[in-house]
Amino acid sequence: MKLDYVPLLPIQRELQGLPRNYARFERYIRTMTNAYGEQGMLVPLLAANPMAKDHVTALLDALLALDADGLAARALEEASERLGDVPGDVKVTLVVADDLMGGWTNRYDYEHQIRFQVGGPPNRLPKWLKHFWVWGLLWSSEPATERAVREAMLAAVDRTGYVYRHGLARNLRDMLVQEGEVMVMAGCTGPILDADDIAYTREVLVRISARVTSARSSNACSEIRRAERSGSRLVALVIGRDWRWRCTTHERKQRLLADKVTVPMV
Repeated sequence: MKLDYVPLLPIQRELQGLPRNYARFERYIRTMTNAYGEQGMLVPLLAANPMAKDHVTALLDALLALDADGLAARALEEASERLGDVPGDVKVTLVVADDLMGGWTNRYDYEHQIRFQVGGPPNRLPKWLKHFWVWGLLWSSEPATERAVREAMLAAVDRTGYVYRHGLARNLRDMLVQEGEVMVMAGCTGPILDADDIAYTREVLVRISARVTSARSSNACSEIRRAERSGSRLVALVIGRDWRWRCTTHERKQRLLADKVTVPMV
């Protein structure tokens, strides 16, 4: 897979510098569609909040000062060696998604889409698209760090390679194994759960796998344990923000609320 990094953070920062009015939104649409430009439609900008407030401006300034685009491009040089078996030319970039103060972004939806609903490079692109894009998301609720940039970029391209080799995840077990492998390849060090949450999440996962795949429950459990051993703390994303609330007992819900832990009820 040939990886070509396209810096979109300066373009996003330029849009942020405009007054927050309809003219900015129109400029965003024209920039994103870019139908007659060399790059074609800038698909990753769909993840950006065109009407984001000053906190996104500050984060973009911090990322540009950090040379986030340069860090990402250098990370791709490392990843390209292990993606040599994946065919296709891919445009790669970073985008800031506003999960902090904007109604444009639902982080849970975005997290699920970029992990489990995007396949590998297709054999043929749709007519409206000039290039296949892969993008790493940086979140407005998190600080600008070299680690965040590197992990976002490497996880995005390694995930593309994994999905090309293994196909889209079909169930929870596939999701956990996929993200465990991707996080190991990308060298991710977080998110981290404490020992109590890890133990509880393991219990929930075993219970779910026993219900959903009862005929192959032992195999499902072994796959889950393999994902855990591979360094995956994906449970903070797949389980911690969704299933943990659904499956927990009334007593644990009360303790979570008492501890002021934010767990969405979905």
